[in-house]
Amino acid sequence: MSENLYSYCLVKALIVVVVVVVVVVVIVVAVIVVVVVVVGVLLVVVVVVVMVAIVEVVVVAVILVVVVLVGAVVVVVVVVAKGEVVVVVVIVTVVVVVVEVVV
Repeated sequence: MSENLYSYCLVKALIVVVVVVVVVVVIVVAVIVVVVVVVGVLLVVVVVVVMVAIVEVVVVAVILVVVVLVGAVVVVVVVVAKGEVVVVVVIVTVVVVVVEVVV
């Protein structure tokens, strides 16, 4: 009788250990998945922000290069709108450089 009781308790203990191990593994995997997803989203956000910043810098640089090449008089106004710095380029006079290039 005691051997049956011992076997029964051993089986129950093994079942409890297996359930605890499975629960711990599931929790660890869930945490890893959440961390990977959060890191992935953060990386995407960082890449998008960097790309937007690069595009803004390139656009401003192109505008300035065009202004210099065209020889225009420029008024640059810096406006803070929604936390962003907006550069407004107003071309007052435009001198055509095409004639110079052709000649």
